[in-house]
Amino acid sequence: MLVLAGLTIVLISLVYTNQIARQIAKEERAKAQLWADAINAASAIDDPKGLAFVSNIIIANNTIPAILTDELGNIQSDINLPDKLEDKDIYLQKQLEIMKQANEPIKIENYGVINYLYYKNTRLLTLLQYFPFIQLGLISAFLLVGYWAFSSARRAEQNQVWVGMSKETAHQLGTPISSMVAWHEHLKMSAEGNDYQQGILKEFRKDIGRLELIAERFSKIGSKPTLEPVNIYETLESIFKYMKRRAPKSVEFNYPDTSQAPMEARINPPLFDWVLENLLKNALDALDGKGTISGDVFEDEKYTYIDISDTGKGIPPNKLRTVFQPGYTTKKRGWGLGLSLTKRIVENYHSGRIFVKESALNQGTTFRIQLPKKV
Repeated sequence: MLVLAGLTIVLISLVYTNQIARQIAKEERAKAQLWADAINAASAIDDPKGLAFVSNIIIANNTIPAILTDELGNIQSDINLPDKLEDKDIYLQKQLEIMKQANEPIKIENYGVINYLYYKNTRLLTLLQYFPFIQLGLISAFLLVGYWAFSSARRAEQNQVWVGMSKETAHQLGTPISSMVAWHEHLKMSAEGNDYQQGILKEFRKDIGRLELIAERFSKIGSKPTLEPVNIYETLESIFKYMKRRAPKSVEFNYPDTSQAPMEARINPPLFDWVLENLLKNALDALDGKGTISGDVFEDEKYTYIDISDTGKGIPPNKLRTVFQPGYTTKKRGWGLGLSLTKRIVENYHSGRIFVKESALNQGTTFRIQLPKKV
């Protein structure tokens, strides 16, 4: 809407300014013609009063730069151009070429002698002709600044919503988790000597630990996390094994061997694990129960790269720009916040990038994470 309003203002201004510029150009040519006629008449007037009148017309032109030449184009005189110049002849030749391009010359014929009067626009007319473009630049700058301010305010508001929602989620989870921990300890004491119940309670404690990790992740949103060097191979193996236990048997997982030389990346483990989990969950959803999920790691002098690939249904080309926006999902259930949250964690808290490296329908998708080695 702002762009349309700005363009309308510029268009109206351009039309109006052009009309004024054309009118001034006509008046300047009329003045130049009058000046040429005065020069032509000056030599033929014997009456002192008439000669004085013509001389006043000639002197009155103090705004229009002009050059008078003979029939062959040799410069005879000039007016309203600088006088004190070392190379005035060269300067006048350049000005003459400019004037030839600017306006049609006025022919002066007196007793068989032909001269030509060349002139260019006054400074006022030149400024007036450029005014719409200056105005366009100013309006464009205003729109850009306005758009930047609006976008910044919107991002700040979104960040506040994200942070508030995350903190509130962590707070709401805290009470039931504390209660579950207490109940676990009570049941553990009550089941002493019963190996079967102790085994169940062991798994129960793992699930409580999982909830504690989720609450910790949410609590870190909005605060500056501590980054530490971590062997990314071990991180990948841990998350891949965790997801493999919860995936169908027909899904194959491939990831780098941790026995090779460590490759470190500066990450916040709880948050970055969340990133990888979200990517693997999306990969599982894309497979529909059968296929392959792969992880790959490599590096260069500045960055560490992590690729998460699947052989699933792929992302439609018209959706590639929106996959990281809140609300994007291909599932019937869910809020579509996983990839948006993933992008925020990678970019805002790890100073990295995440993007769709490649995707083809019914062939699969590869997400790439790019982490700087120095943060």
